[in-house]
Amino acid sequence: MSTVIGAALEVQRKLSLAGKRFCLIGGIALQRWGEPRFTRDVDVNVFAPFGEETHEADGLLSLFRPRMDDAREFAVRNRVLLLESSGGIAVDIAFGAIPFEERCIARSSEWTIAPDVVLRTCSAEDLVVLKAFASRPQDWLDIESVAVRMGSALNWNLIFEEFAPLAAVRDLPGLVEQLQQVRDGVTRRDGA
Repeated sequence: MSTVIGAALEVQRKLSLAGKRFCLIGGIALQRWGEPRFTRDVDVNVFAPFGEETHEADGLLSLFRPRMDDAREFAVRNRVLLLESSGGIAVDIAFGAIPFEERCIARSSEWTIAPDVVLRTCSAEDLVVLKAFASRPQDWLDIESVAVRMGSALNWNLIFEEFAPLAAVRDLPGLVEQLQQVRDGVTRRDGA
């Protein structure tokens, strides 16, 4: 984990110096809010308005090595730039542009791991929204771990307020209901 944390610190430092608005998401945020598990990469949400993909990719490619030959073109098409840290750790930078992603970055906060290790991660609520939107089997386990660890401190109203419009654009019916089942299951377990 220390190499991934080191890569996250490197990414954060370079993005901060470049004046980027960002927060760490994915496995690093899960270390903070959920059941810690092994992660091999650094996931970041960087605010990048639609139409700015080429400009953002070029700027970030001046700071990091690409993981693929056509990283710039891939980023322009998919709004995800695949990079690596100086130590060879994978860094996935998602270009955030929708209002939820902007609010996610605005709600992010510092997480002090050690006196000289402070990382800016998304909130627990935003991590749940991101994981529910991705909706892979591991994401649902991660959501449950966040819900269990955070307990009554988790703001489910905010989660559903943010998630419902996003779920409506996915071609996966029942996402909101699946998230409600996780919430209800954890609530019953805590109340029992």
